[in-house]
Amino acid sequence: MAPRSSYEEWLEAYDASAKRDANFETMSGVPLDPVYGPQDGEFPGQFPYTRGVHASMYRSRLWTMRMFAGFGTALDTNRRFREIISAGGTGLSTAFDMPTLLGLDSDDPMALGEVGRCGVAIDSLADMRDLFADIDLAEITTSMTINSPAAVMLALFVAQSEEAGVPRAKLGGTLQNDILKEYQAQKEFVFPPRQSMRLVRDTISFTAAEMPRWNSISVSGYHIREAGSTAAEELAFTLANGFAYVELARQAGLAVDDVAPRLSFFFNAHIDFFEEIAKYRAARRLWAKWMRYHYGATDELSWKLRFHTQTAGVSLTAQQPEINIARTAIEALAGVLGGTQSLHTNSMDEALALPSEKAARIALRTQQIIAHETNVVHVADPLGGSWFVEALTDEMERQAEEIFAQVMEFGEGSMLEGCIKGIEENWFQGRIADSAYRLERSFNEGRRIVVGVNDFTEGNDDADLEILRITNADELKQVKRLGEVRRARNDDAVHVAIDRLTKDAVDPAVNLMPALIDAARAYVTVGEMMSAMESVFGRHVEVPTL
Repeated sequence: MAPRSSYEEWLEAYDASAKRDANFETMSGVPLDPVYGPQDGEFPGQFPYTRGVHASMYRSRLWTMRMFAGFGTALDTNRRFREIISAGGTGLSTAFDMPTLLGLDSDDPMALGEVGRCGVAIDSLADMRDLFADIDLAEITTSMTINSPAAVMLALFVAQSEEAGVPRAKLGGTLQNDILKEYQAQKEFVFPPRQSMRLVRDTISFTAAEMPRWNSISVSGYHIREAGSTAAEELAFTLANGFAYVELARQAGLAVDDVAPRLSFFFNAHIDFFEEIAKYRAARRLWAKWMRYHYGATDELSWKLRFHTQTAGVSLTAQQPEINIARTAIEALAGVLGGTQSLHTNSMDEALALPSEKAARIALRTQQIIAHETNVVHVADPLGGSWFVEALTDEMERQAEEIFAQVMEFGEGSMLEGCIKGIEENWFQGRIADSAYRLERSFNEGRRIVVGVNDFTEGNDDADLEILRITNADELKQVKRLGEVRRARNDDAVHVAIDRLTKDAVDPAVNLMPALIDAARAYVTVGEMMSAMESVFGRHVEVPTL
């Protein structure tokens, strides 16, 4: 019997997949094939997945339209969550305020003026309960964008979900939990790198054993790109971090194929349309090859890179903010044509403030127009085979491989050790800073045009948007709530929980998640849990590059 062709293998997989109820044709009635290309070429759903991780792609299922929300108190954000669900959102993504991201309570002196400003303030189990009130967590997937206190936030989430009658095994969603990129780009770190990686290891092990529907890490290139990296650096640094987490899990005794299928990725969708599409295609190809050939993964799910995309916040302008709608639509289209599994579209007013309800609705409608009006979802990898796109994809892969080689050299063959040493020696930070400087110079010198900023500035004074404002009254409300929680809780239970957490932190062999969940149930606050671990781990202070 002759071996089956690539096309025959793809067709079998495609025929076996469920299809959406849709007319797969153009507006004029021209029938559209699910994929185009030579029969001996690569097809979607086939290793190394350059053209997509599923044979049928969006013919079977659209991407998750996951809107990012969080502001003020937990009750404020809960109302926005329910508005998003009512408007057709299919997943929730939680933005936390700066004190929460840094593991500080709302009444900490360092939190003054920041409570609820750039996200929701979460101090205790009481806030987490309010955040998800009247939301069915067995049905809605939840993403939490938090890193240094990620284990603490997961503990609060598990505690309140089980209190609401949803067992941890039924919870679906993602914890960002990507601490490496914090040191590289976003700078919201608390503990030193190696101690922080212990917490990441503990969440990986815990979710692998207890939460089969949960992704323990969303490896995030988004913030690397927002800090000023090139597309190739975003791609390479993100995948290198992903490989590092795989090695970390192996050190914890977990098999590659038990961990890799539950890693997800988070990429930026910037304004350079074709470069972004090439970046996503190269990312799938690189991940598949490295997981199969370098790390020895045998499960096809380990080879398939699944990713969430968010349009580029750094591309939004305060000048003529309405035209950010056009920028976001173009960036979102690149994410879809690149094969994303989940997408968040930024709101037009985010260069000025947190999104207003109207702006957030327009951002969601942008995704819905792409999904239901453009017909781009009818064909998998519609730009595959373009000489331009294929050449860009190859170039993205080439540049990324050069960076991998450098990181592996730092780690003497270990991507995990290479990533940590690269952070400790400021190599990642230096490369991002250099790239950001070159890009900024191109704007300042007028070699790269940003509409409304360095050209086409007519109308810059016309903006009259109603923006969302978080007031000092909202901060006082949150601080008052925290005081009420402290007065109502059992102090003896709090002391017992903190003592256990501190003791467990001393022994690196002990998984900290059970102690954190018990502390959450005792209404130990985020700041108190972080302080207990800091007493053992210490605090990281970055040495600047001169």
